[in-house]
Amino acid sequence: MEFWPWLTAALLLLLLVVQLSRSARFCAKITLYCALCLSASTVAAVICLLRHHGRTVENMRIIRWFVSKFKYIFGLRFEIKGLQKLEVDHPCVIISNHQSILDMMGLMEVLPERCVQIAKRELIFLGPVGLIMYLGGIFFINRQHSRTAMTVMADVGKRMVRENLKVWIYPEGTRNDNGDLLPFKKGAFYLAIQTQVPIIPVIYSSFSSFYNPKTKLFSSGTIKVEVLDAIPTSGLTVADVPKLMDTCYQAMRTTFLRISKTPQENGATAGPGCQPAQ
Repeated sequence: MEFWPWLTAALLLLLLVVQLSRSARFCAKITLYCALCLSASTVAAVICLLRHHGRTVENMRIIRWFVSKFKYIFGLRFEIKGLQKLEVDHPCVIISNHQSILDMMGLMEVLPERCVQIAKRELIFLGPVGLIMYLGGIFFINRQHSRTAMTVMADVGKRMVRENLKVWIYPEGTRNDNGDLLPFKKGAFYLAIQTQVPIIPVIYSSFSSFYNPKTKLFSSGTIKVEVLDAIPTSGLTVADVPKLMDTCYQAMRTTFLRISKTPQENGATAGPGCQPAQ
């Protein structure tokens, strides 16, 4: 009988700490976000299996419905410009900047029909999250083995044309919160030229005004999203990859800095550089 007063006191103390400590609030919100990802993935996986009986891009509709509700919990708003440019009925490669674990919410806000992502292979082992990604038709790539990665990308190219898929890729290759874009890797551009499909850039403004792990900031905020005009690849060859990559990089970087109103930080490079395909 004496257990409940102690439990109540502990919960009140925890709430007080969370209210007073910025670090505690940050950890509490990240824990909540991860818990939501795990629980939503578990429920969504069951629904996907019952409705579609396995792995298919059609499951992305179910996943999108669940994830699109997260923004209300964390007080996030999305201002989207040019969404209609993603509403095409043909294959394409969509590229966007990659900032944090919160990117998934932004992705689901604009995700078009029949669109899958390319993700690192390690994510498939994240329990329910890995399962729901697999069921959604996401392509997993082993970035540590270039030969295997190239084989996967070749298969992606064949399937996106055969099954009329849009493929979403983060050309920076990793999360980046330095206030600018990292140099792009070549995989997305090889894929677009290989399949002769257009590239559609999508840019998200900087999260730094409301989310910063270094300073333990995680508050409500507004994310601006801008979809640029499609960049054609018809008639281009592998020799055109560097120029195509630079065109996309400069357009995305200019837009990112404009909608973020953030000056270049941490000495990020202004050009795409030469990176191995991933």
